[in-house]
Amino acid sequence: MRSIPTLPAWLVPAAAFALGIWITSAGLIDRIAEYWEDIVFLSQQHMVLVAASGGSAILIGIPVGIWLSRPSMERRAETVMQIFNIGTTIPTLAVIALSMTVLGIGFAPAFFGLFVASLLPIVRNTYAGLLAVPSHLKEAATGMGMTGAQILWRVELPNALYVIFSGVRTALAINVGTTPLAFLIGGGGLGELIFTGIDLMDTGMLLAGAIPTALLAVFVDFLTGQGQLRLIPKGVNPLR
Repeated sequence: MRSIPTLPAWLVPAAAFALGIWITSAGLIDRIAEYWEDIVFLSQQHMVLVAASGGSAILIGIPVGIWLSRPSMERRAETVMQIFNIGTTIPTLAVIALSMTVLGIGFAPAFFGLFVASLLPIVRNTYAGLLAVPSHLKEAATGMGMTGAQILWRVELPNALYVIFSGVRTALAINVGTTPLAFLIGGGGLGELIFTGIDLMDTGMLLAGAIPTALLAVFVDFLTGQGQLRLIPKGVNPLR
């Protein structure tokens, strides 16, 4: 089997270093610093949107994935998953625009659009992770006299936790990168600097929104990665 090519480990730091040199040489640091107060204020709005929509997607997506993985849903699970897949093919901007016709402008439609965009990876990974738990483990638990709920909490979820965390990481990465679109319907966030900078052809303003968005995405991914590393038991964690 041919291995999948991967990027060299030094490529990302090298690219970040080159970008830093370009920003410095172009004198953009001072121009970005002019928007510091806006960056702080809009970053707070950005993080509130990410936390609210991403957290809601986690709270709803994991139980839905568990429900679809139950034997009683075996015949209907794939149909429900296809509905989620179809919903994901609709661009997030279109979902936000459609929700705006019902919910108006501001936080509510932005929250709904980001929630929908974040939901599928969590549901899919929870469902797939639970189905991938070896059947002999469940059979052994049944032989020990465990109930269905005990098997779920003590056997299935611990073994599927790594896959579930991967879905959460993907969902939050999508969420952080998509949140700038919330500005287009009055939802706030760093998209205000990004899109206004594009309209005005102001590179400093554009980067004042784009760089914090990228840093926030890296920070969120780092936090979820640390959770994936430290919260999952050693015996079922391939990272340990």
